[in-house]
Amino acid sequence: AVLAIASLLVAAARGAACPSPCRCQALRAVRGLHVDCSSRELRAVPALPRDTRSLDLRNNSLRWVPAGVLDSPPGLRSVDVEGNPWHCDCRIVPLKLWLQDFSAPALASARCASPAPVRMKPLGKLTGNELGTCKRLLPIKCLEFFWRDLGLIAGAIITLLLAAWALKCSKKLVCQLNLSQWGGRGRWLRRHTPKNH
Repeated sequence: AVLAIASLLVAAARGAACPSPCRCQALRAVRGLHVDCSSRELRAVPALPRDTRSLDLRNNSLRWVPAGVLDSPPGLRSVDVEGNPWHCDCRIVPLKLWLQDFSAPALASARCASPAPVRMKPLGKLTGNELGTCKRLLPIKCLEFFWRDLGLIAGAIITLLLAAWALKCSKKLVCQLNLSQWGGRGRWLRRHTPKNH
């Protein structure tokens, strides 16, 4: 029992641990932390404590943020990403979409640093044409499932068409067999019927 309590305390301490390059402060109004990672020359978002409520990522060297990285603290309420050299190609799409749903002010303050055609343009004002051809927005597995499903649907349609054609041909064949049977019986009956009536 003592070991179980100790492991829970260690896990809780790890969950609340402040990332080494950042400073964390307890928030008074609500339970949780303000994590200040501003001006730390970060190239990636560090692992955040679960009780992070606000996050300051200003003035770092972030170029993009992989999908799902900012989803880990469930109670995150505010984020500031201004002053980073955002590279606005297909890899910026997950951050753009996340900020659209999460924080309009943060989206408005983020500006592209590269490539040259979109330099200094707000991230929120980027259009699909400016991002270039994002061929891999769908994961490869999704595309594989799409082609597999398309093949299965085509196979099912071809099978149904063949079954309908076979059914139609079999009905004609059955009708022809029935007529030929009755035709043969009719001739037989005419030969064997007595002529005296």
